[in-house]
Amino acid sequence: MIYSKYTDRIKEIVQKKALRNDFKKGLSNEFDNYPSLKTKGELFIEQRNFSKSNRLNSGLPLSNILHPTIMETAEIGLHPSFKHLKGTNNTENHYIVSVFIDIAGSTKLFGEYELEEIFIITNTIQSAAIHTCLSLGGQIQRLQGDGVFAYFGGKEISKKDAVEMAVTASSMITYFVKNDIEKLLFDEEIEGIKTRIGIDFGDDHEVLWANFGLLNISELTTLSLHTSLASKMQSYAKKNGINVGQKIRDILKVDDNLFDLVKNSKGEVVKRYIYEDQKNGIYYTQYCFDWLNYLKTLSFIGTDSNNELYIISAQKAEEIRLQKLRTTAAVINANSGFTNSNGGITTSNTGVKNQDHRFDYGQ
Repeated sequence: MIYSKYTDRIKEIVQKKALRNDFKKGLSNEFDNYPSLKTKGELFIEQRNFSKSNRLNSGLPLSNILHPTIMETAEIGLHPSFKHLKGTNNTENHYIVSVFIDIAGSTKLFGEYELEEIFIITNTIQSAAIHTCLSLGGQIQRLQGDGVFAYFGGKEISKKDAVEMAVTASSMITYFVKNDIEKLLFDEEIEGIKTRIGIDFGDDHEVLWANFGLLNISELTTLSLHTSLASKMQSYAKKNGINVGQKIRDILKVDDNLFDLVKNSKGEVVKRYIYEDQKNGIYYTQYCFDWLNYLKTLSFIGTDSNNELYIISAQKAEEIRLQKLRTTAAVINANSGFTNSNGGITTSNTGVKNQDHRFDYGQ
């Protein structure tokens, strides 16, 4: 599992609950010897102290995957590229990727767990989401209940990189909840915990950064249609699903098969246009994103014999990259390659034969 550091905490709570149930039924006398819960303060310090160990598995540390961020200096609601606007009346236009992560279903825990235990479960999931966003270059803007609102991008990050970071972080968080957390709680007959995520991109002329509010009751944030649309898309996402806007699809430039129109259980399209402006002829499409198959395309993600994903080492990633280059070279040299919709080389007959390049590199 990618997030074993976090699942182990929840596993302890699930195990304690099982022991408590056995005790109530008179089937066990071991409950009194079970370690007591730590205080909320101790848990908060433990969960937030990422500097002790960022290794979420035996492979690559999560903080080294794409764009490492110093955990200790991260501040909520103060994006480093725009924090100079805090407490002023100044404004600034700059692109940003908005990500809304809704962690829902915690109300079903109240009938099964104690308050301190529910705190550990929900706060651990939220902490894992925060950790993932920060590690992949994101900035936490706001905590909404047990959900997370994050920005990706900034003055020193390209638009394409920001979109890739946002989509990758969201995909990893969704995998964690769907495969690790749901599996733990499903064994306890609780199926409610899930995520719904919305992602959208606003370009420079579409995003205004400013300090909203009065005096100390203020927030440095954005005014943008696309920030609002990310939140709206989240509400249309299916259980453990990710919805993205047309601009995300355009910038990400991955296989078209990873995107589909948002549909209900009957296969009927639901809310194709997340925003319509008939007067100006604007019809903005949202898509359901195939995050699982996207993860499988990433160079640092591997799949084991049980079809579960794991983070591979940097050395292994480089070996895989070189092997792909050798395979592509062999196809080109055999003159059996075709060009796919993304400009890549494939052996499938797309009708567009690969052309030899005409660059002369000399000796």
